Amino acid sequence: MSVFNSSVLHPHFLLTGLSGLKNTYGLISLPIFLVYTISIAGNITILFIIRTEPSLHQPMYYFLSMLALTDLGLSTTTFPTMFSVFWFHAHEITFNACLVQMYFIHIFSIIESAVLLAMAFDRFVAIREPLRYAAILTSGVIIGIGLAIAGRALALVFPASFLLKKLQYHAVNILSYPFCLHQDLIKTSVSSHQISSIYGLMVVICSMGLDSVLLLLSYLLILGTVLGIASKADRVKALNTCISHICAVLTFYTPMFGLSMIRRYGQNASPVVHVLMANVYLLVPPLMNPIVYSVKTKQIHDRILKKFKKQQV
Repeated sequence: MSVFNSSVLHPHFLLTGLSGLKNTYGLISLPIFLVYTISIAGNITILFIIRTEPSLHQPMYYFLSMLALTDLGLSTTTFPTMFSVFWFHAHEITFNACLVQMYFIHIFSIIESAVLLAMAFDRFVAIREPLRYAAILTSGVIIGIGLAIAGRALALVFPASFLLKKLQYHAVNILSYPFCLHQDLIKTSVSSHQISSIYGLMVVICSMGLDSVLLLLSYLLILGTVLGIASKADRVKALNTCISHICAVLTFYTPMFGLSMIRRYGQNASPVVHVLMANVYLLVPPLMNPIVYSVKTKQIHDRILKKFKKQQV
């Protein structure tokens, strides 16, 4: 009974790396460190370029700044436990620390989903109402959208954390990943977690589920607007302004969909596959978004080259 009581009051969790590959963690940690370095440096560069270039003080780049900040938050949230597992072989994490990490991982994931939706709305307005673009997406409107995005994420995730706090756990609990996720914490509970599971599903439906539907609708409206443009050259130009955003959407939703499929249908798959998919889901978007926007967005690309050449002189 004393063991059970201690599990309720002070549960501990063990993070999992790549099962069977522990001897290679030193080598595995090197590409992971490289990914984090590029992600953080890339997103800071995007923020710096937008901040220092007055010509980029436009709605599209304000939303891009939100995306870069979100990716920085996601990277810095997962960084500590990833390196504690793969670099220092330190797997243990307290319940409160795990809960905090889970809270911010899901907050930044929901924020990223909403920012991608806001960016789709931005592209729709730019293509549909080019002359009124700046008048519609004023600074006040953009700030309001940003506050609404953050407020929704905070409001959705907080009750999930509170419900997890009410559950009972073993004294030591083994997690499936090198970071803490809501569905993983639920699986370790020794008490009834039906309410937590249902609420977690509702959060996914009300955030990423709803956002993905609205994203699809936004692009149907964009496509309809583009097809209504008389000039072929103007149609191609309008679609080209969406390429970077489409890449960002695919980079975010494809790993998430893959991870969901693995969880639901991959019970017989190796634990390594589950961990790899979870790592791809959290590591790839912050890595690829600054690369995609630096390469595909001419204004960002040119400003980066300009800054780089100026430093070489």
